[in-house]
Amino acid sequence: MKDVLEELEKRRAEARLGGGEKRIATQHQRGKLTARERIELLLDQNSFEEFDMFVEHRCTDFGMEKSKIPGDGVVTGWGTINGRVIYIFAKDFTVFGGSLSETHARKITKIQDMALRNRAPIIGLFDAGGARIQEGVAALGGYGEVFLGNVLASGVIPQISVIMGPCAGGDVYSPAMTDFIFMVKDTSYMFVTGPDVVKTVTNEEVTAEELGGASVHTTKSSIADRAYENDVEAILQMRRLMDFLPSNNRSGVPHLPTKDDPERVEASLDTLVPDNPNKPYDIKELIHKVVDEDDFFEIQDAFAKNIVVGFGRMEGRTIGVVANQPMVLAGVLDSDASRKAARFVRFCDCFEIPLVTFVDVPGFLPGTDQEYGGLIKHGAKLLFAYSEATVPKVTVITRKAYGGAYDVMSSKHIRGDVNYAWPSAEIAVMGPKGAVEILYRAELGDAKKISKRVKEYEDRFANPFVAAERGYIDDVILPRNTRRRVARALDMLSNKTVENPWKKHDNIPL
Repeated sequence: MKDVLEELEKRRAEARLGGGEKRIATQHQRGKLTARERIELLLDQNSFEEFDMFVEHRCTDFGMEKSKIPGDGVVTGWGTINGRVIYIFAKDFTVFGGSLSETHARKITKIQDMALRNRAPIIGLFDAGGARIQEGVAALGGYGEVFLGNVLASGVIPQISVIMGPCAGGDVYSPAMTDFIFMVKDTSYMFVTGPDVVKTVTNEEVTAEELGGASVHTTKSSIADRAYENDVEAILQMRRLMDFLPSNNRSGVPHLPTKDDPERVEASLDTLVPDNPNKPYDIKELIHKVVDEDDFFEIQDAFAKNIVVGFGRMEGRTIGVVANQPMVLAGVLDSDASRKAARFVRFCDCFEIPLVTFVDVPGFLPGTDQEYGGLIKHGAKLLFAYSEATVPKVTVITRKAYGGAYDVMSSKHIRGDVNYAWPSAEIAVMGPKGAVEILYRAELGDAKKISKRVKEYEDRFANPFVAAERGYIDDVILPRNTRRRVARALDMLSNKTVENPWKKHDNIPL
C-alpha cells in the first residue's frame, strides 16, 4: 500500500507542475499567475476539489504520442466562494500553450454538465492559443461541444469568463456566449484571427493589443464588461461579483447581512438636480447614496457611458440598476447605450434580480450615424427587454423623460410596477423649446411671444403632475426619501408573479 500511496503522490506532484518549472517561471515573468494559482486565489482556502488531474490526450499524429502531460492543458473542478459552490475550469498556458484538444474539451464539458445539473455558477479562466492543430477536426468537435454547453446553460446558471492571457480562434466563442467577460490589461487579448493572419489577408499591420486588447474590448467593441490591472485584482473582483449573483435562475438573489438602514434619509439628494435643466449632474452619486453601504458593482463602465448599469443591494438583497447618465451626451439613448442596457436587463430577468431604473433622458440621439447604424432596432432591444421582464421593476424619474425614450425606460406602459418621479421631473413629448418651435411656427420671428410660449409650455408640461394625474406616475416623492421609497416598493413586490404567454422563445430584434 505504501508504494501505491507514494506513486499517487508522485503523479499528483507531476500533474501540479503542469508544463514544468521553467514554463511556470516564464508565466510569472509575463506578470501572470499559473492556472492553479489563479484557482487557489479565486476559491475559498482549501475548498478546491480537482477532477481529471491525470487525463492525457490520445493524439498520435505529428509525434504527439511522445509528448503527454497530465491534465492536458486545463485544470477543472469545483470549490466555494464565500461558502457557495462554484464550478471552474482554468486553461493552463504552460501545457501546450493551453490549446484545446479532444480530451481537454471533454474535461470542460464534464464540468459544464455538472454545473448545469447541480444548478451552480461556472467560471472559466482563459489563457490559451486556440485549437490544438495536431488534432484537427477532433479539436474542432470539442469546441462545438463546449459551445453547446454554454448555450444550454444560458439563463439557467451564471457563466463568467475571465480572459487572463491570449484567447484566439475558436476559444473566443465560448466566452462570447457567457453572461460576463472580464479582461486583464496588457496581458490579455481576444480575436478570431491574429495579427499575422490579418496582415496576410487585408495587408493591415496591427499589434495583438490594438487588435483585441482590453482597451479595445472595453471601450469600442463592448465584448468585455470590465478590465483590471492584473490577475490578482481581476480574481478578487470576481469574488466580489459572485456575492451579487444568484446560484441559478430559481434560487433567488443572495441575502447578505447589512447595517444600512432602509429608512435612511439622504438630504443631499434634494439638491442633486441643478436648477438649470441643461446642466449635468452625476447619476452615480444618486446610485451610491441609494444602495446599501455605497456598494455598487458597475458593468461595462468604459463603454456607452451615457447609461450606467450594475449591481447593488437593497436591504441586503441584490438589485440591478439601470440609469441614464446626464454627464455624458446629456444621458441620451443611442445604439450602444440601448444594447448595453438591454443585455443587462435580460440578464437580471433571467435570474430573478429586481430592476431599479433612474431616468433622466432627453430622447434618442439624432443623426445619420445613428440611423444608418440601426438605432431603431437597437432602441427596440431595450424596449423589448423591459417589456418582457417579469421581475419587480421600480422606476424613478429624476428630471427629463422625453419622447419615446420615456416609454422605453421602464415606464408604466411597459409594465413598470412602481413608478415614482421627483418634483424636478419633466415628462413630455419633447423639451419646451423644441415643442414651441413646432406648435407656434408662425410666431418664430417674435422672440417675446416665443419666450412667453416656452414659459407656458414649461408651466403646463415641465413637471411630473400631468403624468401623475393620469396615473402614469404612482407618486411624486422627495429626493431625500428615494432609498426608503424604493426599498419599500421592492418589499411590496417581493412576491410578484407574472407569466408571459407560452412561447418556444421570443424573437428579440437582434
